[in-house]
Amino acid sequence: MANKVKLATVWLGGCSGCHMSFLDLDEWLFDLAQQVELVFSPIADVKIFPEGVDVALIEGAVANEDNLALVKRVRACSKMIISFGDCAVTGNVTALRNILGPNNAEQVLQRAYHDVQNLQPQSPRFVVEDCVTNTLHEIVPPLLPQVLPVHAVVPVDVYLPGCPPPAPRIRAVLTQLLAGNTPQMIGREMLKFG
Repeated sequence: MANKVKLATVWLGGCSGCHMSFLDLDEWLFDLAQQVELVFSPIADVKIFPEGVDVALIEGAVANEDNLALVKRVRACSKMIISFGDCAVTGNVTALRNILGPNNAEQVLQRAYHDVQNLQPQSPRFVVEDCVTNTLHEIVPPLLPQVLPVHAVVPVDVYLPGCPPPAPRIRAVLTQLLAGNTPQMIGREMLKFG
């Protein structure tokens, strides 16, 4: 196939379970590799999200400033965005901190890095210098006031629920896309959360 579909997978605030389920496509990944070019993914060593992406699967919720910047770039550079898994679709487990109310970042960091630590409690706000750009970066990006599902930040074209979505559901969506169709998320097996 001369013009392969440019596919990207993105990992925001979440556990990477959706990517593990993607890898559960097993030998079908060989067939998929014949039809797509993987241009960005946590399973590839690409640092900057490229332009001209056909399909982007976004796993995880938007939880920090790095996630926010990345999801905006992904939307600007992609023809189709798929919210990949329950965290991307609803916020799911990642958004549990939202029950603490708005602007809960400091409270969450205090609990995680001070209150429950008995050895050297300290905040993860170390600053490191990027030797390429000579700029300073925090090791842990600043948390957003609330965790957001992807569609609360950028328009989403397809929702692929599941925690994680099972490999057959991922395959069904990708098969429809590769056939030139917008995925039809119909029936319990395609819409089941959890």
